Amino acid sequence: MTVVTGLVAVLAGGAAPPGFAALHEVDPSIRQDMRYAGARNFTGGVVDGYEEPVCLLGRSAAEALRRAQRGLLRRGYTLRVYDCYRPQRAVDHFVRWARKPDGPGDARTKAEFYPNVERGRLIAEGYIAEKSGHSRGSTVDVTLVELSGREVDMGTPFDYFDPLSHTDDPRIGAAARANRQLLKRALGEQGFVNLPEEWWHFTLRPEAFPDTHFDFPVAVAAVRP
Repeated sequence: MTVVTGLVAVLAGGAAPPGFAALHEVDPSIRQDMRYAGARNFTGGVVDGYEEPVCLLGRSAAEALRRAQRGLLRRGYTLRVYDCYRPQRAVDHFVRWARKPDGPGDARTKAEFYPNVERGRLIAEGYIAEKSGHSRGSTVDVTLVELSGREVDMGTPFDYFDPLSHTDDPRIGAAARANRQLLKRALGEQGFVNLPEEWWHFTLRPEAFPDTHFDFPVAVAAVRP
């Protein structure tokens, strides 16, 4: 049974609807660094709803990533995902966090993720919102990595709350600009559209679930019959 409140769907038993899949079962070669399931993210801790460090996506988005990965592997790169499906409870967690002041223990995360903007301005400036396309299952945060494991220069880290993260920001270096465009082309050829304000953020169009934000947990069991 599915209960829908507004545009948020909560499925009985914590299950995803048919049409979702675990990315590692579609393409195990795509690397995963699921930031919100651990402490290395702007909140400094595990985010609500991330029960396992796994990427869940609508199956059409997962298969499109697999196609992009095939072309990138031939060029010596692999995709690495940072976030995929994101439950509404995680989005709510972000909003609650953003409305609290920084404390003495937040200096490290501020320096890494939002050094040039005050935490109390993150919602007003559009870095954190009350609804996220990630909750619809067709959006992914992703980067490139060399097959050796060496980091690729993308100009800024993932989740860096600053205009430098805009995909076409003119201040980034030539290598980072080329890498961002390579990622954008590889995913664009498979139907993904980049969010201009975040070089890492891509949504497959058309979306499989364009009108519904889901709230089942991030766990492999959620997408298995």
